[in-house]
Amino acid sequence: MSNSRDRRIIKELQDLTEDKDNSGIHAAPVQESSLTTLKGWFLGPGNTPYEGGKYVIKIVLDNQYPFKPPRMQFETKIWHPNVSSQTGAICLDILKTNWSPVQTIKTALLSIRMLLENPNPSDPQDAEVANMLLTEPDSFVVMAHEWAVRHAGAPRQPNLDTTRFRSLARLPVENEDERRYLGYNRQLVDRFTSMGFEIDRVTETLLYFGIDRNNGRDYHLTEGQVGDITARLLGEQ
Repeated sequence: MSNSRDRRIIKELQDLTEDKDNSGIHAAPVQESSLTTLKGWFLGPGNTPYEGGKYVIKIVLDNQYPFKPPRMQFETKIWHPNVSSQTGAICLDILKTNWSPVQTIKTALLSIRMLLENPNPSDPQDAEVANMLLTEPDSFVVMAHEWAVRHAGAPRQPNLDTTRFRSLARLPVENEDERRYLGYNRQLVDRFTSMGFEIDRVTETLLYFGIDRNNGRDYHLTEGQVGDITARLLGEQ
C-alpha cells in the first residue's frame, strides 16, 4: 500500500505526463518498482547556446519529500557557471534554502531550465566557468555551445547571440561602453556614429532591421541596408 509520499510523487508524474501547460518538462522513474530515483529532462531554451540540446537531470527523492527538496544534478555535461562541469552538481536556491513543500518536481526542473537562460556567475558552482563568463563572455558562449553540441546533441548555431551574456560580464572601466554596442562590431556602429548619431540609436536601428551581429566581427553592409538604416536614423521612415 502506497504512503502519502508515494501518492504525491505519482500525482506529480501523472501531471507531467498530461502536461496541460505544454511546459516541455519530463520526468519518469529510473526503475518502475521505485519512486526514489527519477530521471528528468528538457530541451535547452531558445536564444541561448544550449538551444535544442537534451539535458537529463538525475532526481533523488528521500523519505522526507516533499518537506525536503529533491537532490538534483545534471547527467548531461554542461558548461554553465552554476553547474559543476565535472560532477553536474547544481547551485540553485530552490534546491536548498528556498525549497517549500508547495514546490514540485516540475517547478524545480523549470527553475533549472530558467537558470540556463539567466546564469548567476556571482554565486557559482564552477568558478572556472563563472570567471570565463565574467571576463570573456563571447568565449563563454562559444564554449557553452560546443558542449551543448557535443554532449547534449544540440544543433549547431551559425550565429550565436552573446548579448544576454555580455551584459553579465565585468568589463574593464575603459570598455564599459562596449555594452552599448549590443554585440555589434564597434567599427560597424561607428560608421554611423561618425555621422553624429548616438550609439544607442544606431544599435537600436540595426536591431530593428535584423542586421546580423556576425559574432562581433566587422563587415560591410549592402548599399540598400545603409540607405534604410540612415533613413531611419534621420527619421525618414
